[in-house]
Amino acid sequence: MSSAAAAVRKFQIQNNHITLSEEEIAKSNFKDFIPSWEQNKTYPPLEFFQHHDRGTFADPELPNLLPKDGDYTKKSITPKLGTEIDGVQLSQLTDEGKDELALLVAQRGLLVFRNQDFTDHGPKFAVEFGKYYGPLHIHPVSGAPIGYPELHIAYRNKDYANQGNYFKNKTNSIAWHTDVSYELQPPGITFFSVLEGPESGGDTAFADTIEAYERLSPEFKGILDGLYVEHSSVEQASFVENSGPIKSRRDPVKNIHPLIRVHPVTGKKILYVNPQFSRRIIGFKEEESKALLAFLYDHIANSHDLQARAHYEANTVVIWDNRRVVHTAVNDWDDTDATRIAVRITPQAERPIADLKDLNKEDKNRLADA
Repeated sequence: MSSAAAAVRKFQIQNNHITLSEEEIAKSNFKDFIPSWEQNKTYPPLEFFQHHDRGTFADPELPNLLPKDGDYTKKSITPKLGTEIDGVQLSQLTDEGKDELALLVAQRGLLVFRNQDFTDHGPKFAVEFGKYYGPLHIHPVSGAPIGYPELHIAYRNKDYANQGNYFKNKTNSIAWHTDVSYELQPPGITFFSVLEGPESGGDTAFADTIEAYERLSPEFKGILDGLYVEHSSVEQASFVENSGPIKSRRDPVKNIHPLIRVHPVTGKKILYVNPQFSRRIIGFKEEESKALLAFLYDHIANSHDLQARAHYEANTVVIWDNRRVVHTAVNDWDDTDATRIAVRITPQAERPIADLKDLNKEDKNRLADA
């Protein structure tokens, strides 16, 4: 049986949606977040819009998020990347607190909030919460709860998403990326909550690409500044459509972004490349582009001293700045019987820029040919 035919047997069609089998749904304690794919549903290309990061409106003292007399704990995951917080309930934040959350994630790159009731409020609440930070990205190929296409549901176990066979043809599962960097305006602040997962393992690893840039020599930074990179979703769409019944809901795209982008809140420079979606450096010959990108990928992946891991416990919400960090799932639970189901909320942010003076300016000269 072909891999595509085998994949079809894992799904069923109900009310014009492809979804999981009845047996699989029955096992889940989170039926409101079961992934589905509406048949024959397509979305138009994403269009340019002006984005104003909520972190720019925040009180730098964070009095509404982390009041000085508050009953919470806070500790750094590493000195430069990541903070873990317990005792602050995200679902209860005021708008001022939400602004301060955006500022803190820009400053720390990664936040891990424990003991949250966030997903207890259901998918509608999750969508409305995310919209505060910008238009929500609808992923072209991922599953979503029926009626809430803005939620990206990651679902894996031995029988789904090839989890049990992952290492048949691979020696590791590491795939560093920043989410949907191929879009015209990729996400900024990103929310990720694991509803169910293995007893241990299944972490997400993060690498700080601000620190990665700052580690480079001034001479090498001078080479990188001013370069642009093509990012593409063509390969992702092709892989999904060749693997089973799922079809892309939006035509594949290619977009050109600065290799060194600047953060709109902190003003810091970011090394903005990733091996999943970055394809080539504009103006370089093929061998030149591959050599330089390979160095940058190795620099990020092998520099463990600019990385952090987020460990998921029950009722944990992990938030990261999708501009500042790359991340990868850690598939170290492939031989267990566990199911891992997670929900991601990804508000779109500004178009990547190399200079703050260009923030919210539409530059049609940077469009790539799809």
